[in-house]
Amino acid sequence: MLSSLRNIFKVQDLRNKILFTLAVIAIYRFGSYIPVPGIDVDQLSVLKEQAERGGVLAFLQLFSGGALTRFSLFALGIMPYITSSIIMQILAVVIPKLEQWQNQGAVGQRKINQWTRYVTIAIAALQATGLAFVFHNGGGGFGSVQNPTGLDLIPEFTIPRVMLIVLTLTTGTAMLMWLGELVTQRGVGNGMSLLIFASVVSTLPAQGSQIRAEAGNVALAITLAVFVVLLVAIVFVEQGQRRIPVQFAKRVVGRRQYGGQSTYIPLKVNQSGVIPIIFASSVLYLPQLLSVILPSDQEWAQGIQRWVDDHLTNPASIFYIVVFGLLIVGFAYFYTAITFDPAKQADTIRKQGGFIPGIRPGPQTERYLAKVLSRITLPGALFIAAVALIPSLLVTTFLPGSSVSFAGTSILIAVGVALETMKQIDSQLMMRNYEGFLK
Repeated sequence: MLSSLRNIFKVQDLRNKILFTLAVIAIYRFGSYIPVPGIDVDQLSVLKEQAERGGVLAFLQLFSGGALTRFSLFALGIMPYITSSIIMQILAVVIPKLEQWQNQGAVGQRKINQWTRYVTIAIAALQATGLAFVFHNGGGGFGSVQNPTGLDLIPEFTIPRVMLIVLTLTTGTAMLMWLGELVTQRGVGNGMSLLIFASVVSTLPAQGSQIRAEAGNVALAITLAVFVVLLVAIVFVEQGQRRIPVQFAKRVVGRRQYGGQSTYIPLKVNQSGVIPIIFASSVLYLPQLLSVILPSDQEWAQGIQRWVDDHLTNPASIFYIVVFGLLIVGFAYFYTAITFDPAKQADTIRKQGGFIPGIRPGPQTERYLAKVLSRITLPGALFIAAVALIPSLLVTTFLPGSSVSFAGTSILIAVGVALETMKQIDSQLMMRNYEGFLK
């Protein structure tokens, strides 16, 4: 391990890439502590207390590393870019022009990336405007019947001030997008994923110290044990894949023989990553946001809001567990179907003169790939549902009334990004005849 670390800094190119990546992460963390101009800084403590109670605000600040509760330059985080990327992936299935760009290789990918940036800026501007109005009107959808917010971050709510706040937040998102692309080009790993990784990991020490302060060392030890078990399980599942063998037929051109080689199609058990959890959480918190639109002085409206707070935002509720788990499994199948098309894959294999042993090219190969993909998606979807639910259930069971929001989502993101980054570093070391980290 230590020798591998020394090898990283022996290679000048790799050393510069890692230092550049760390410098960008440091800039990101520094910017997450600088508040947006034009807000009441004294009210930020109320906002932080509201986030500690859980709910949609706690979910949103997970991907901003606490920058949202500080209403900083990077309060929106990289979420607008993630949303934009998902939208573009979904639209590519229904819009022929986007599908055509996907088939054009690097040229088409550059066009898709450019439009993804445009959509990101539009989403960031909309979200920034929404946050400005929400935090001026007492917290809006981030409150509840039992825990109203009662805060006003923008007491002087004028058009120039709101425009300044919206422009600042949108610019912060654009800067994060630029920094992430710089890391992808000049650093190590995927820049956007590393920024999310930095946000998620930055909240873990505070959560650990909070558990120790509220429940003692025994609860902290149990939490760390669960963390280690989940970490090992996530590494095992993330590395797991079904390898479908593909054989290419031999062909003679002149006096040379081509083909005859065998390879495989790697189908990951968790093909969709953490995206189903993000989708499911967004859908689950939508009723909470809609419930605050109801008139608060009506008894029937208060009943609906109370039911939403008790069943759709409470991790201990059976209704929450069942609905959240089913949503994760459903979105896992949905996103896997978008990212991997058996028909297109079967057509590609046929055009290249390949075939799966025992399976005829064409429709039979398509049906076989769809069947295998459906079978391996189920355990992967059930696994990420368990990762999302088990930590919250443990915290609710052993720390009732605690303000700790220990999410399995954060562990899944951290481990997934760390594995991908280590694979890239390993490939750089092996290319230069050094021993890597992964055996």
